[in-house]
Amino acid sequence: MSTTISTPAPLKEAAPSLDNAELAAWKATVVSSQGLVSGAFVQETLAMTRRLFIQLQRRPSTLVAGVIQPLIWLVLFGALFQNVPAGLFGESRNYGQFLGAGIIVFTAFGGALNAGLPVMFDREFGFLNRFLVAPLASRYSIVVASALFIATLSLVQTAAILAFSALLGSGLPSLPGLVLVLLIVMTLVLGVTALSLGLTFALPGHIELIAVIFVTNLPLLFSSTALVPLEFMPRWLQVVASLNPLTYAIEPIRYVYLHPAWGLGSPVLQTPFATVSLGVCLGVLVVFCGLALGLIQPLLRRRIA
Repeated sequence: MSTTISTPAPLKEAAPSLDNAELAAWKATVVSSQGLVSGAFVQETLAMTRRLFIQLQRRPSTLVAGVIQPLIWLVLFGALFQNVPAGLFGESRNYGQFLGAGIIVFTAFGGALNAGLPVMFDREFGFLNRFLVAPLASRYSIVVASALFIATLSLVQTAAILAFSALLGSGLPSLPGLVLVLLIVMTLVLGVTALSLGLTFALPGHIELIAVIFVTNLPLLFSSTALVPLEFMPRWLQVVASLNPLTYAIEPIRYVYLHPAWGLGSPVLQTPFATVSLGVCLGVLVVFCGLALGLIQPLLRRRIA
């Protein structure tokens, strides 16, 4: 009769404790300083913005193409209509001067519409998940960093277009006019960037996002006053252009180019509905930006909050 001696099971080591005094202290600091003005939020936003600029530094062709393309538009379209009779395009001295405002706005619009692509690629390759599980003070820093990056690129593009337009003989607005141009561009960029980021979290992948960009880009250009005055259009297209936010960004910029003594009450656009002043155009842009930011809030809360 054999005797079986059972070997005692090895004792399991106690799992390492996840308690970390430094981590707990850091979390307490974050909780006590929550908000978009906290030091932790600013630090995170700057770090993520720096990451985007590092990507741009490694692939500068994106910025180079974004600057060269509108300049080519200015040269080619300006030459295409350089022999039109004087006064055909309102008070503009030449078509290049008339076109400049449209190129500024459309370039900023196109860049902002593409703002969601880097975030979409981060989402598809898994980098966004790493951000979402990181102990961030606020995940909204991901969105704010993208907006800051696109706004900076838009400023560079706008400066290049303004300088090149001046070299082509279109002149420059006054200093207050330049400030107004930058304000208009930034307001439009913020609103369109918000919509682009909203689409990034609403659509399943980058193919769908690129499809939306292609479908909306040129139709919004041709249904605005970027290329021709409103009175050149058929009645139905005048109505469409009068509802296009790009029109309300283009016309104030075009007006301050031609009128150094502008004011908020200056009439800049005659729509089929009413005469629109510069101040009303700015109000339309602010409302558009506010609506865009408001529309994406529930989506962002569900996806990243």
